[in-house]
Order: sequence, then C-alpha cells, then structure tokens
Amino acid sequence: MTTLYEGAFAKLNLTLDVLGKRPDGYHDLQSVMQTVSIRDDIEIDIGTGKPWKLVCDKEGIPCDEHNLAWKAARVYCDAMNKDPEGLEIRITKRIPSGAGMGGGSADAAAVLRALNKHYGEPLSIGALAELGAQVGSDVPFCVICGTAMCEGRGERIRKLPDMPDCIIVVCKPEFSVSTPELYRKLDQVAIANRPDNQAMERALYAGDLEKIAHGLCNVFDPVVTADHLELNYIKSIFHQYGAVGYQMTGSGSACFAIVSEFEVAAVICSMLKDNYPNVFICKPV
Repeated sequence: MTTLYEGAFAKLNLTLDVLGKRPDGYHDLQSVMQTVSIRDDIEIDIGTGKPWKLVCDKEGIPCDEHNLAWKAARVYCDAMNKDPEGLEIRITKRIPSGAGMGGGSADAAAVLRALNKHYGEPLSIGALAELGAQVGSDVPFCVICGTAMCEGRGERIRKLPDMPDCIIVVCKPEFSVSTPELYRKLDQVAIANRPDNQAMERALYAGDLEKIAHGLCNVFDPVVTADHLELNYIKSIFHQYGAVGYQMTGSGSACFAIVSEFEVAAVICSMLKDNYPNVFICKPV
C-alpha cells in the first residue's frame, strides 16, 4: 500500500462577473481568482485491497461518491484506465464549507494532482485541469492554483502574474447561500456595478496592491448583502480597522479583506472573533 499526500488550497475571487445564461443552463463567468494559504490536507491510500472509502474529520461532509474528491478519483482512474486496487481518501478540513472558497473543488483538485504524480505525471497540469472540468466548475483553477483569469464555466483559464505579497483576513459568518438560488436572483436584477477585469489585470502586472484592492468587485456581493445585512457589519470592521479593500468571495458567504501589515490583520481578527468563529489570516499562494 502507498500513501499519497497533497495540499488543497482555498480560492478567493478578486473579481467575479456573470455575463449571462448559456444554452446548457449554466452561466458564463469572468473571474480573477487567487489561491490562498488556507488549506485542507488530503491523504490517499492506494492499493488497500478494499472497497473505496472516504473519511473526513468534519461532520456534514458527504463521505461517498457525492464528494467531489471521490468523483475526481473516479474520473482520473476511468480516464487513464488505472485500477488503484482499493483506495481510501482522508480529508483534514480547514476550508469552511458554504463559504465561496472552493473547498470541495480544492479537495478534488488535490486528488487529481496526487494521483497524477503517483502514476508518473502522464498528464500535464493543463490536461489535468481539463479533466477537472468534468468534476466541477472551480476544479480546473484549483488544479492550477496561483492567480488566473477564469472564463466560461470556469474551465477556460489564463495565468496572470502572482498577486503581490500581502496579508488577507477571511471571515465566514454562520449562514451559507444556495448558489442556484443566488443565480436566479441575479437573473432578476439589473447589475449596477461590474468589475473592470482589464484594470485588475493591469494592476496585477504592475504589482500594485492598492489598485488590486480598489478593483475588488463581485456581482453577487450586493445581492447576498441585501438579504444578510451582517455582511455590512463585517465589512465595516474591515474598513474601520484599516483594510485596503474588501468584498465577499464567490457566491458567499465568506468576506475577505486585503491588508498591508500583519498587525492590522490581528486587530481585525480580534474585533471579529467573538461573533465569528471562522476568522482566518492567510496569504496568497
């Protein structure tokens, strides 16, 4: 039996625009995504000689074929015609669920990378990301990691310069949001403020953290905030204690703030931690 180890990194959306509904029922997106140092840890036993198994240290996570990590292992083995002769996936969960941080997609991507390394890397990272699109829309980006423009359903990825070194505070409130329901709401409203993705790309190429922070924009943010005003409270703490920029990530409900110094991040965390147990300090990776 062989045990594989791989980190699964959370993602944040620096920008997120929804361009319209596609004939297949999905929506076309444009989003500059960034992986951060909040991570799950994945261990995979290969050759257990037993039926496939998945275990997770957090309650409420599916531990069967409905888990994206399990789906990723199945997709990889089927596509590459590999028989692992029994497989067990163990997930140590740190990325909060229902946060818009791509936790399940990150786990799936880590499984794909781990299996590909185990079998001698027959697939390039690009080909592995294409395979990940069969598992979920955010999986291709989570395979590649770093900073990238993601388009289509998320499967068209163009690498961008690394985000400048900075500190990021993430706060996940107790509530979560149904992504399909959120898309339905977005389809019914006029989007007043869309991200300037070209300006965000220019800021990244220039390594200008202030312009990156000022360019943060997510079309889902006002729709979710209208129903959950506590997001305004979290953002007010970010603003009051010195964040350079802040917004919600993905379809929510986590919000994040970019700050220039660790001391600022520590103060923000101390102001939030009594009301919100899921507060993190992290960095771009």
